[in-house]
Amino acid sequence: MENNGSQKFSDERLAPMHSAEHILNQTMVRMFGCPRSKNTHVERKKSKCDYLLQEVPTAEQISEIEERVNQVINQNVPITESFMTKEEAKDKIDLSKLPPDVTEPLRVIHIGDYDSCACVGTHVKNSGEIGRFTISSSSYSHGVWRVRFKLS
Repeated sequence: MENNGSQKFSDERLAPMHSAEHILNQTMVRMFGCPRSKNTHVERKKSKCDYLLQEVPTAEQISEIEERVNQVINQNVPITESFMTKEEAKDKIDLSKLPPDVTEPLRVIHIGDYDSCACVGTHVKNSGEIGRFTISSSSYSHGVWRVRFKLS
């Protein structure tokens, strides 16, 4: 759950899934030019994200999403954090989901040079700790593509 600084989210058991969610979000932004997930629900065994898309992704695109996410995971990139003010962050990361009362400095999670996002959640230290990412199912309704995924 990305939360973008809005809630405390610190269950260590969810760190691999939460880290995978960040990679999925950046993959979706890069592939489809859409915003990061509209809604996210992260659980240890399976999770889901909702994306605003003009049309449902094809089977080939869904396979490519899996492949791209797993490529990042397999690169064993470091997952680090930094702290910055909203002013420092405004040209570097998407701040649109931050609540108006967010405290500073913002905690920004970096997945190598692939993704940076304000977040209060727990993450693994290296993408190689995540495991294999698989999209288990998806659905599309009224411009929202819901993707369900798991790790193995």
